[in-house]
Amino acid sequence: MTTTHRTVWQTPRAGNISRLAQQTEQLGPLPPDQIRVGVSAVGLNFADIFALTGLYSATPAGAFIPGLEFAGTVLEVGADASGFAPGDRVMGVTRFGGYASIVDSEPDYLIPLPDDWDFAQGAAWPAQTLTAWYALTRLGALEKGLQVLIHSAAGGVGLQAMKLTRALGGIPVGTVSSVEKAAWLREQGFDKVLVRERDFARQLTREDLHFDLVLDAIGGKVQQASFAALKPMGRLVVFGAAEFTPTGKRPNYLKAAWRYLRRPRYDVMDMISSNRSVLAFNLIWLWEQKAQMRALLAELGRVSLPPPHVGHRFPFDDVHAALDLLRSGRSVGKVVLEPDAHR
Repeated sequence: MTTTHRTVWQTPRAGNISRLAQQTEQLGPLPPDQIRVGVSAVGLNFADIFALTGLYSATPAGAFIPGLEFAGTVLEVGADASGFAPGDRVMGVTRFGGYASIVDSEPDYLIPLPDDWDFAQGAAWPAQTLTAWYALTRLGALEKGLQVLIHSAAGGVGLQAMKLTRALGGIPVGTVSSVEKAAWLREQGFDKVLVRERDFARQLTREDLHFDLVLDAIGGKVQQASFAALKPMGRLVVFGAAEFTPTGKRPNYLKAAWRYLRRPRYDVMDMISSNRSVLAFNLIWLWEQKAQMRALLAELGRVSLPPPHVGHRFPFDDVHAALDLLRSGRSVGKVVLEPDAHR
């Protein structure tokens, strides 16, 4: 039976998460170059929160559907599309539009879902694993034996970065915000874990810790202390700024402006003298570079990794509760929504 509608979560404009509301949309004919996927799981990311609150540079103007990754079953294949057939299980990436029960996608943005993974694990894989891989390999130039400091190591990207670092022969050292998360990471087989103290710089100095590579999505004083702990030829790779995460449904612009003014700044002349570097990226721009994205996916296909850890599953109707948990910083692993793909 042909599907005629879909359910989405859409906001009329960025600025307040409370505006995000569920809607039913009519589906038009499938474009000939695309594939229609019935979505069974949607991965949540901090980028969703920043987009919904208007703090993300890539946020669409006007109304938009958040969401960067999903997994589900192919429902229909356009006349000019290839590589997949109805009934195939897939995971995919999208530049917004993922909070939906059905997604139309170009084949280049879809990946076969491993037979032994469920849909939630598939939705937890693309964005966070590509982020970790790009940071470690393309920018971080990770080599065997290097010491890698990974912040928020119990989160989606952090946990994948810990696994990838170990798989590539590096030595991962994770940081987390609580002793409970540290204990959980040790249960996963990672023995080098720091519970970040309020004065992180003093903590690193006291324990005489130095690193070849740092992955940071926190910012602020944590980032400054991490840069100071780099060895010569060390690299700080930045892909987010969690310190700007709003505690409420909308930004506190005064607090955000204060933190922006006090953000870390790096002097290139000093970096030359100390032989350390800072690199930063936003993975969303990769969606426009299909050839490079496919190359990254091919590289990841040659790395043996277990399925990603899904720590929290929410019904599709409970999107606000899921976003609240992600924003709170209490989540472990990935937060996933599970729509009924055939509603």
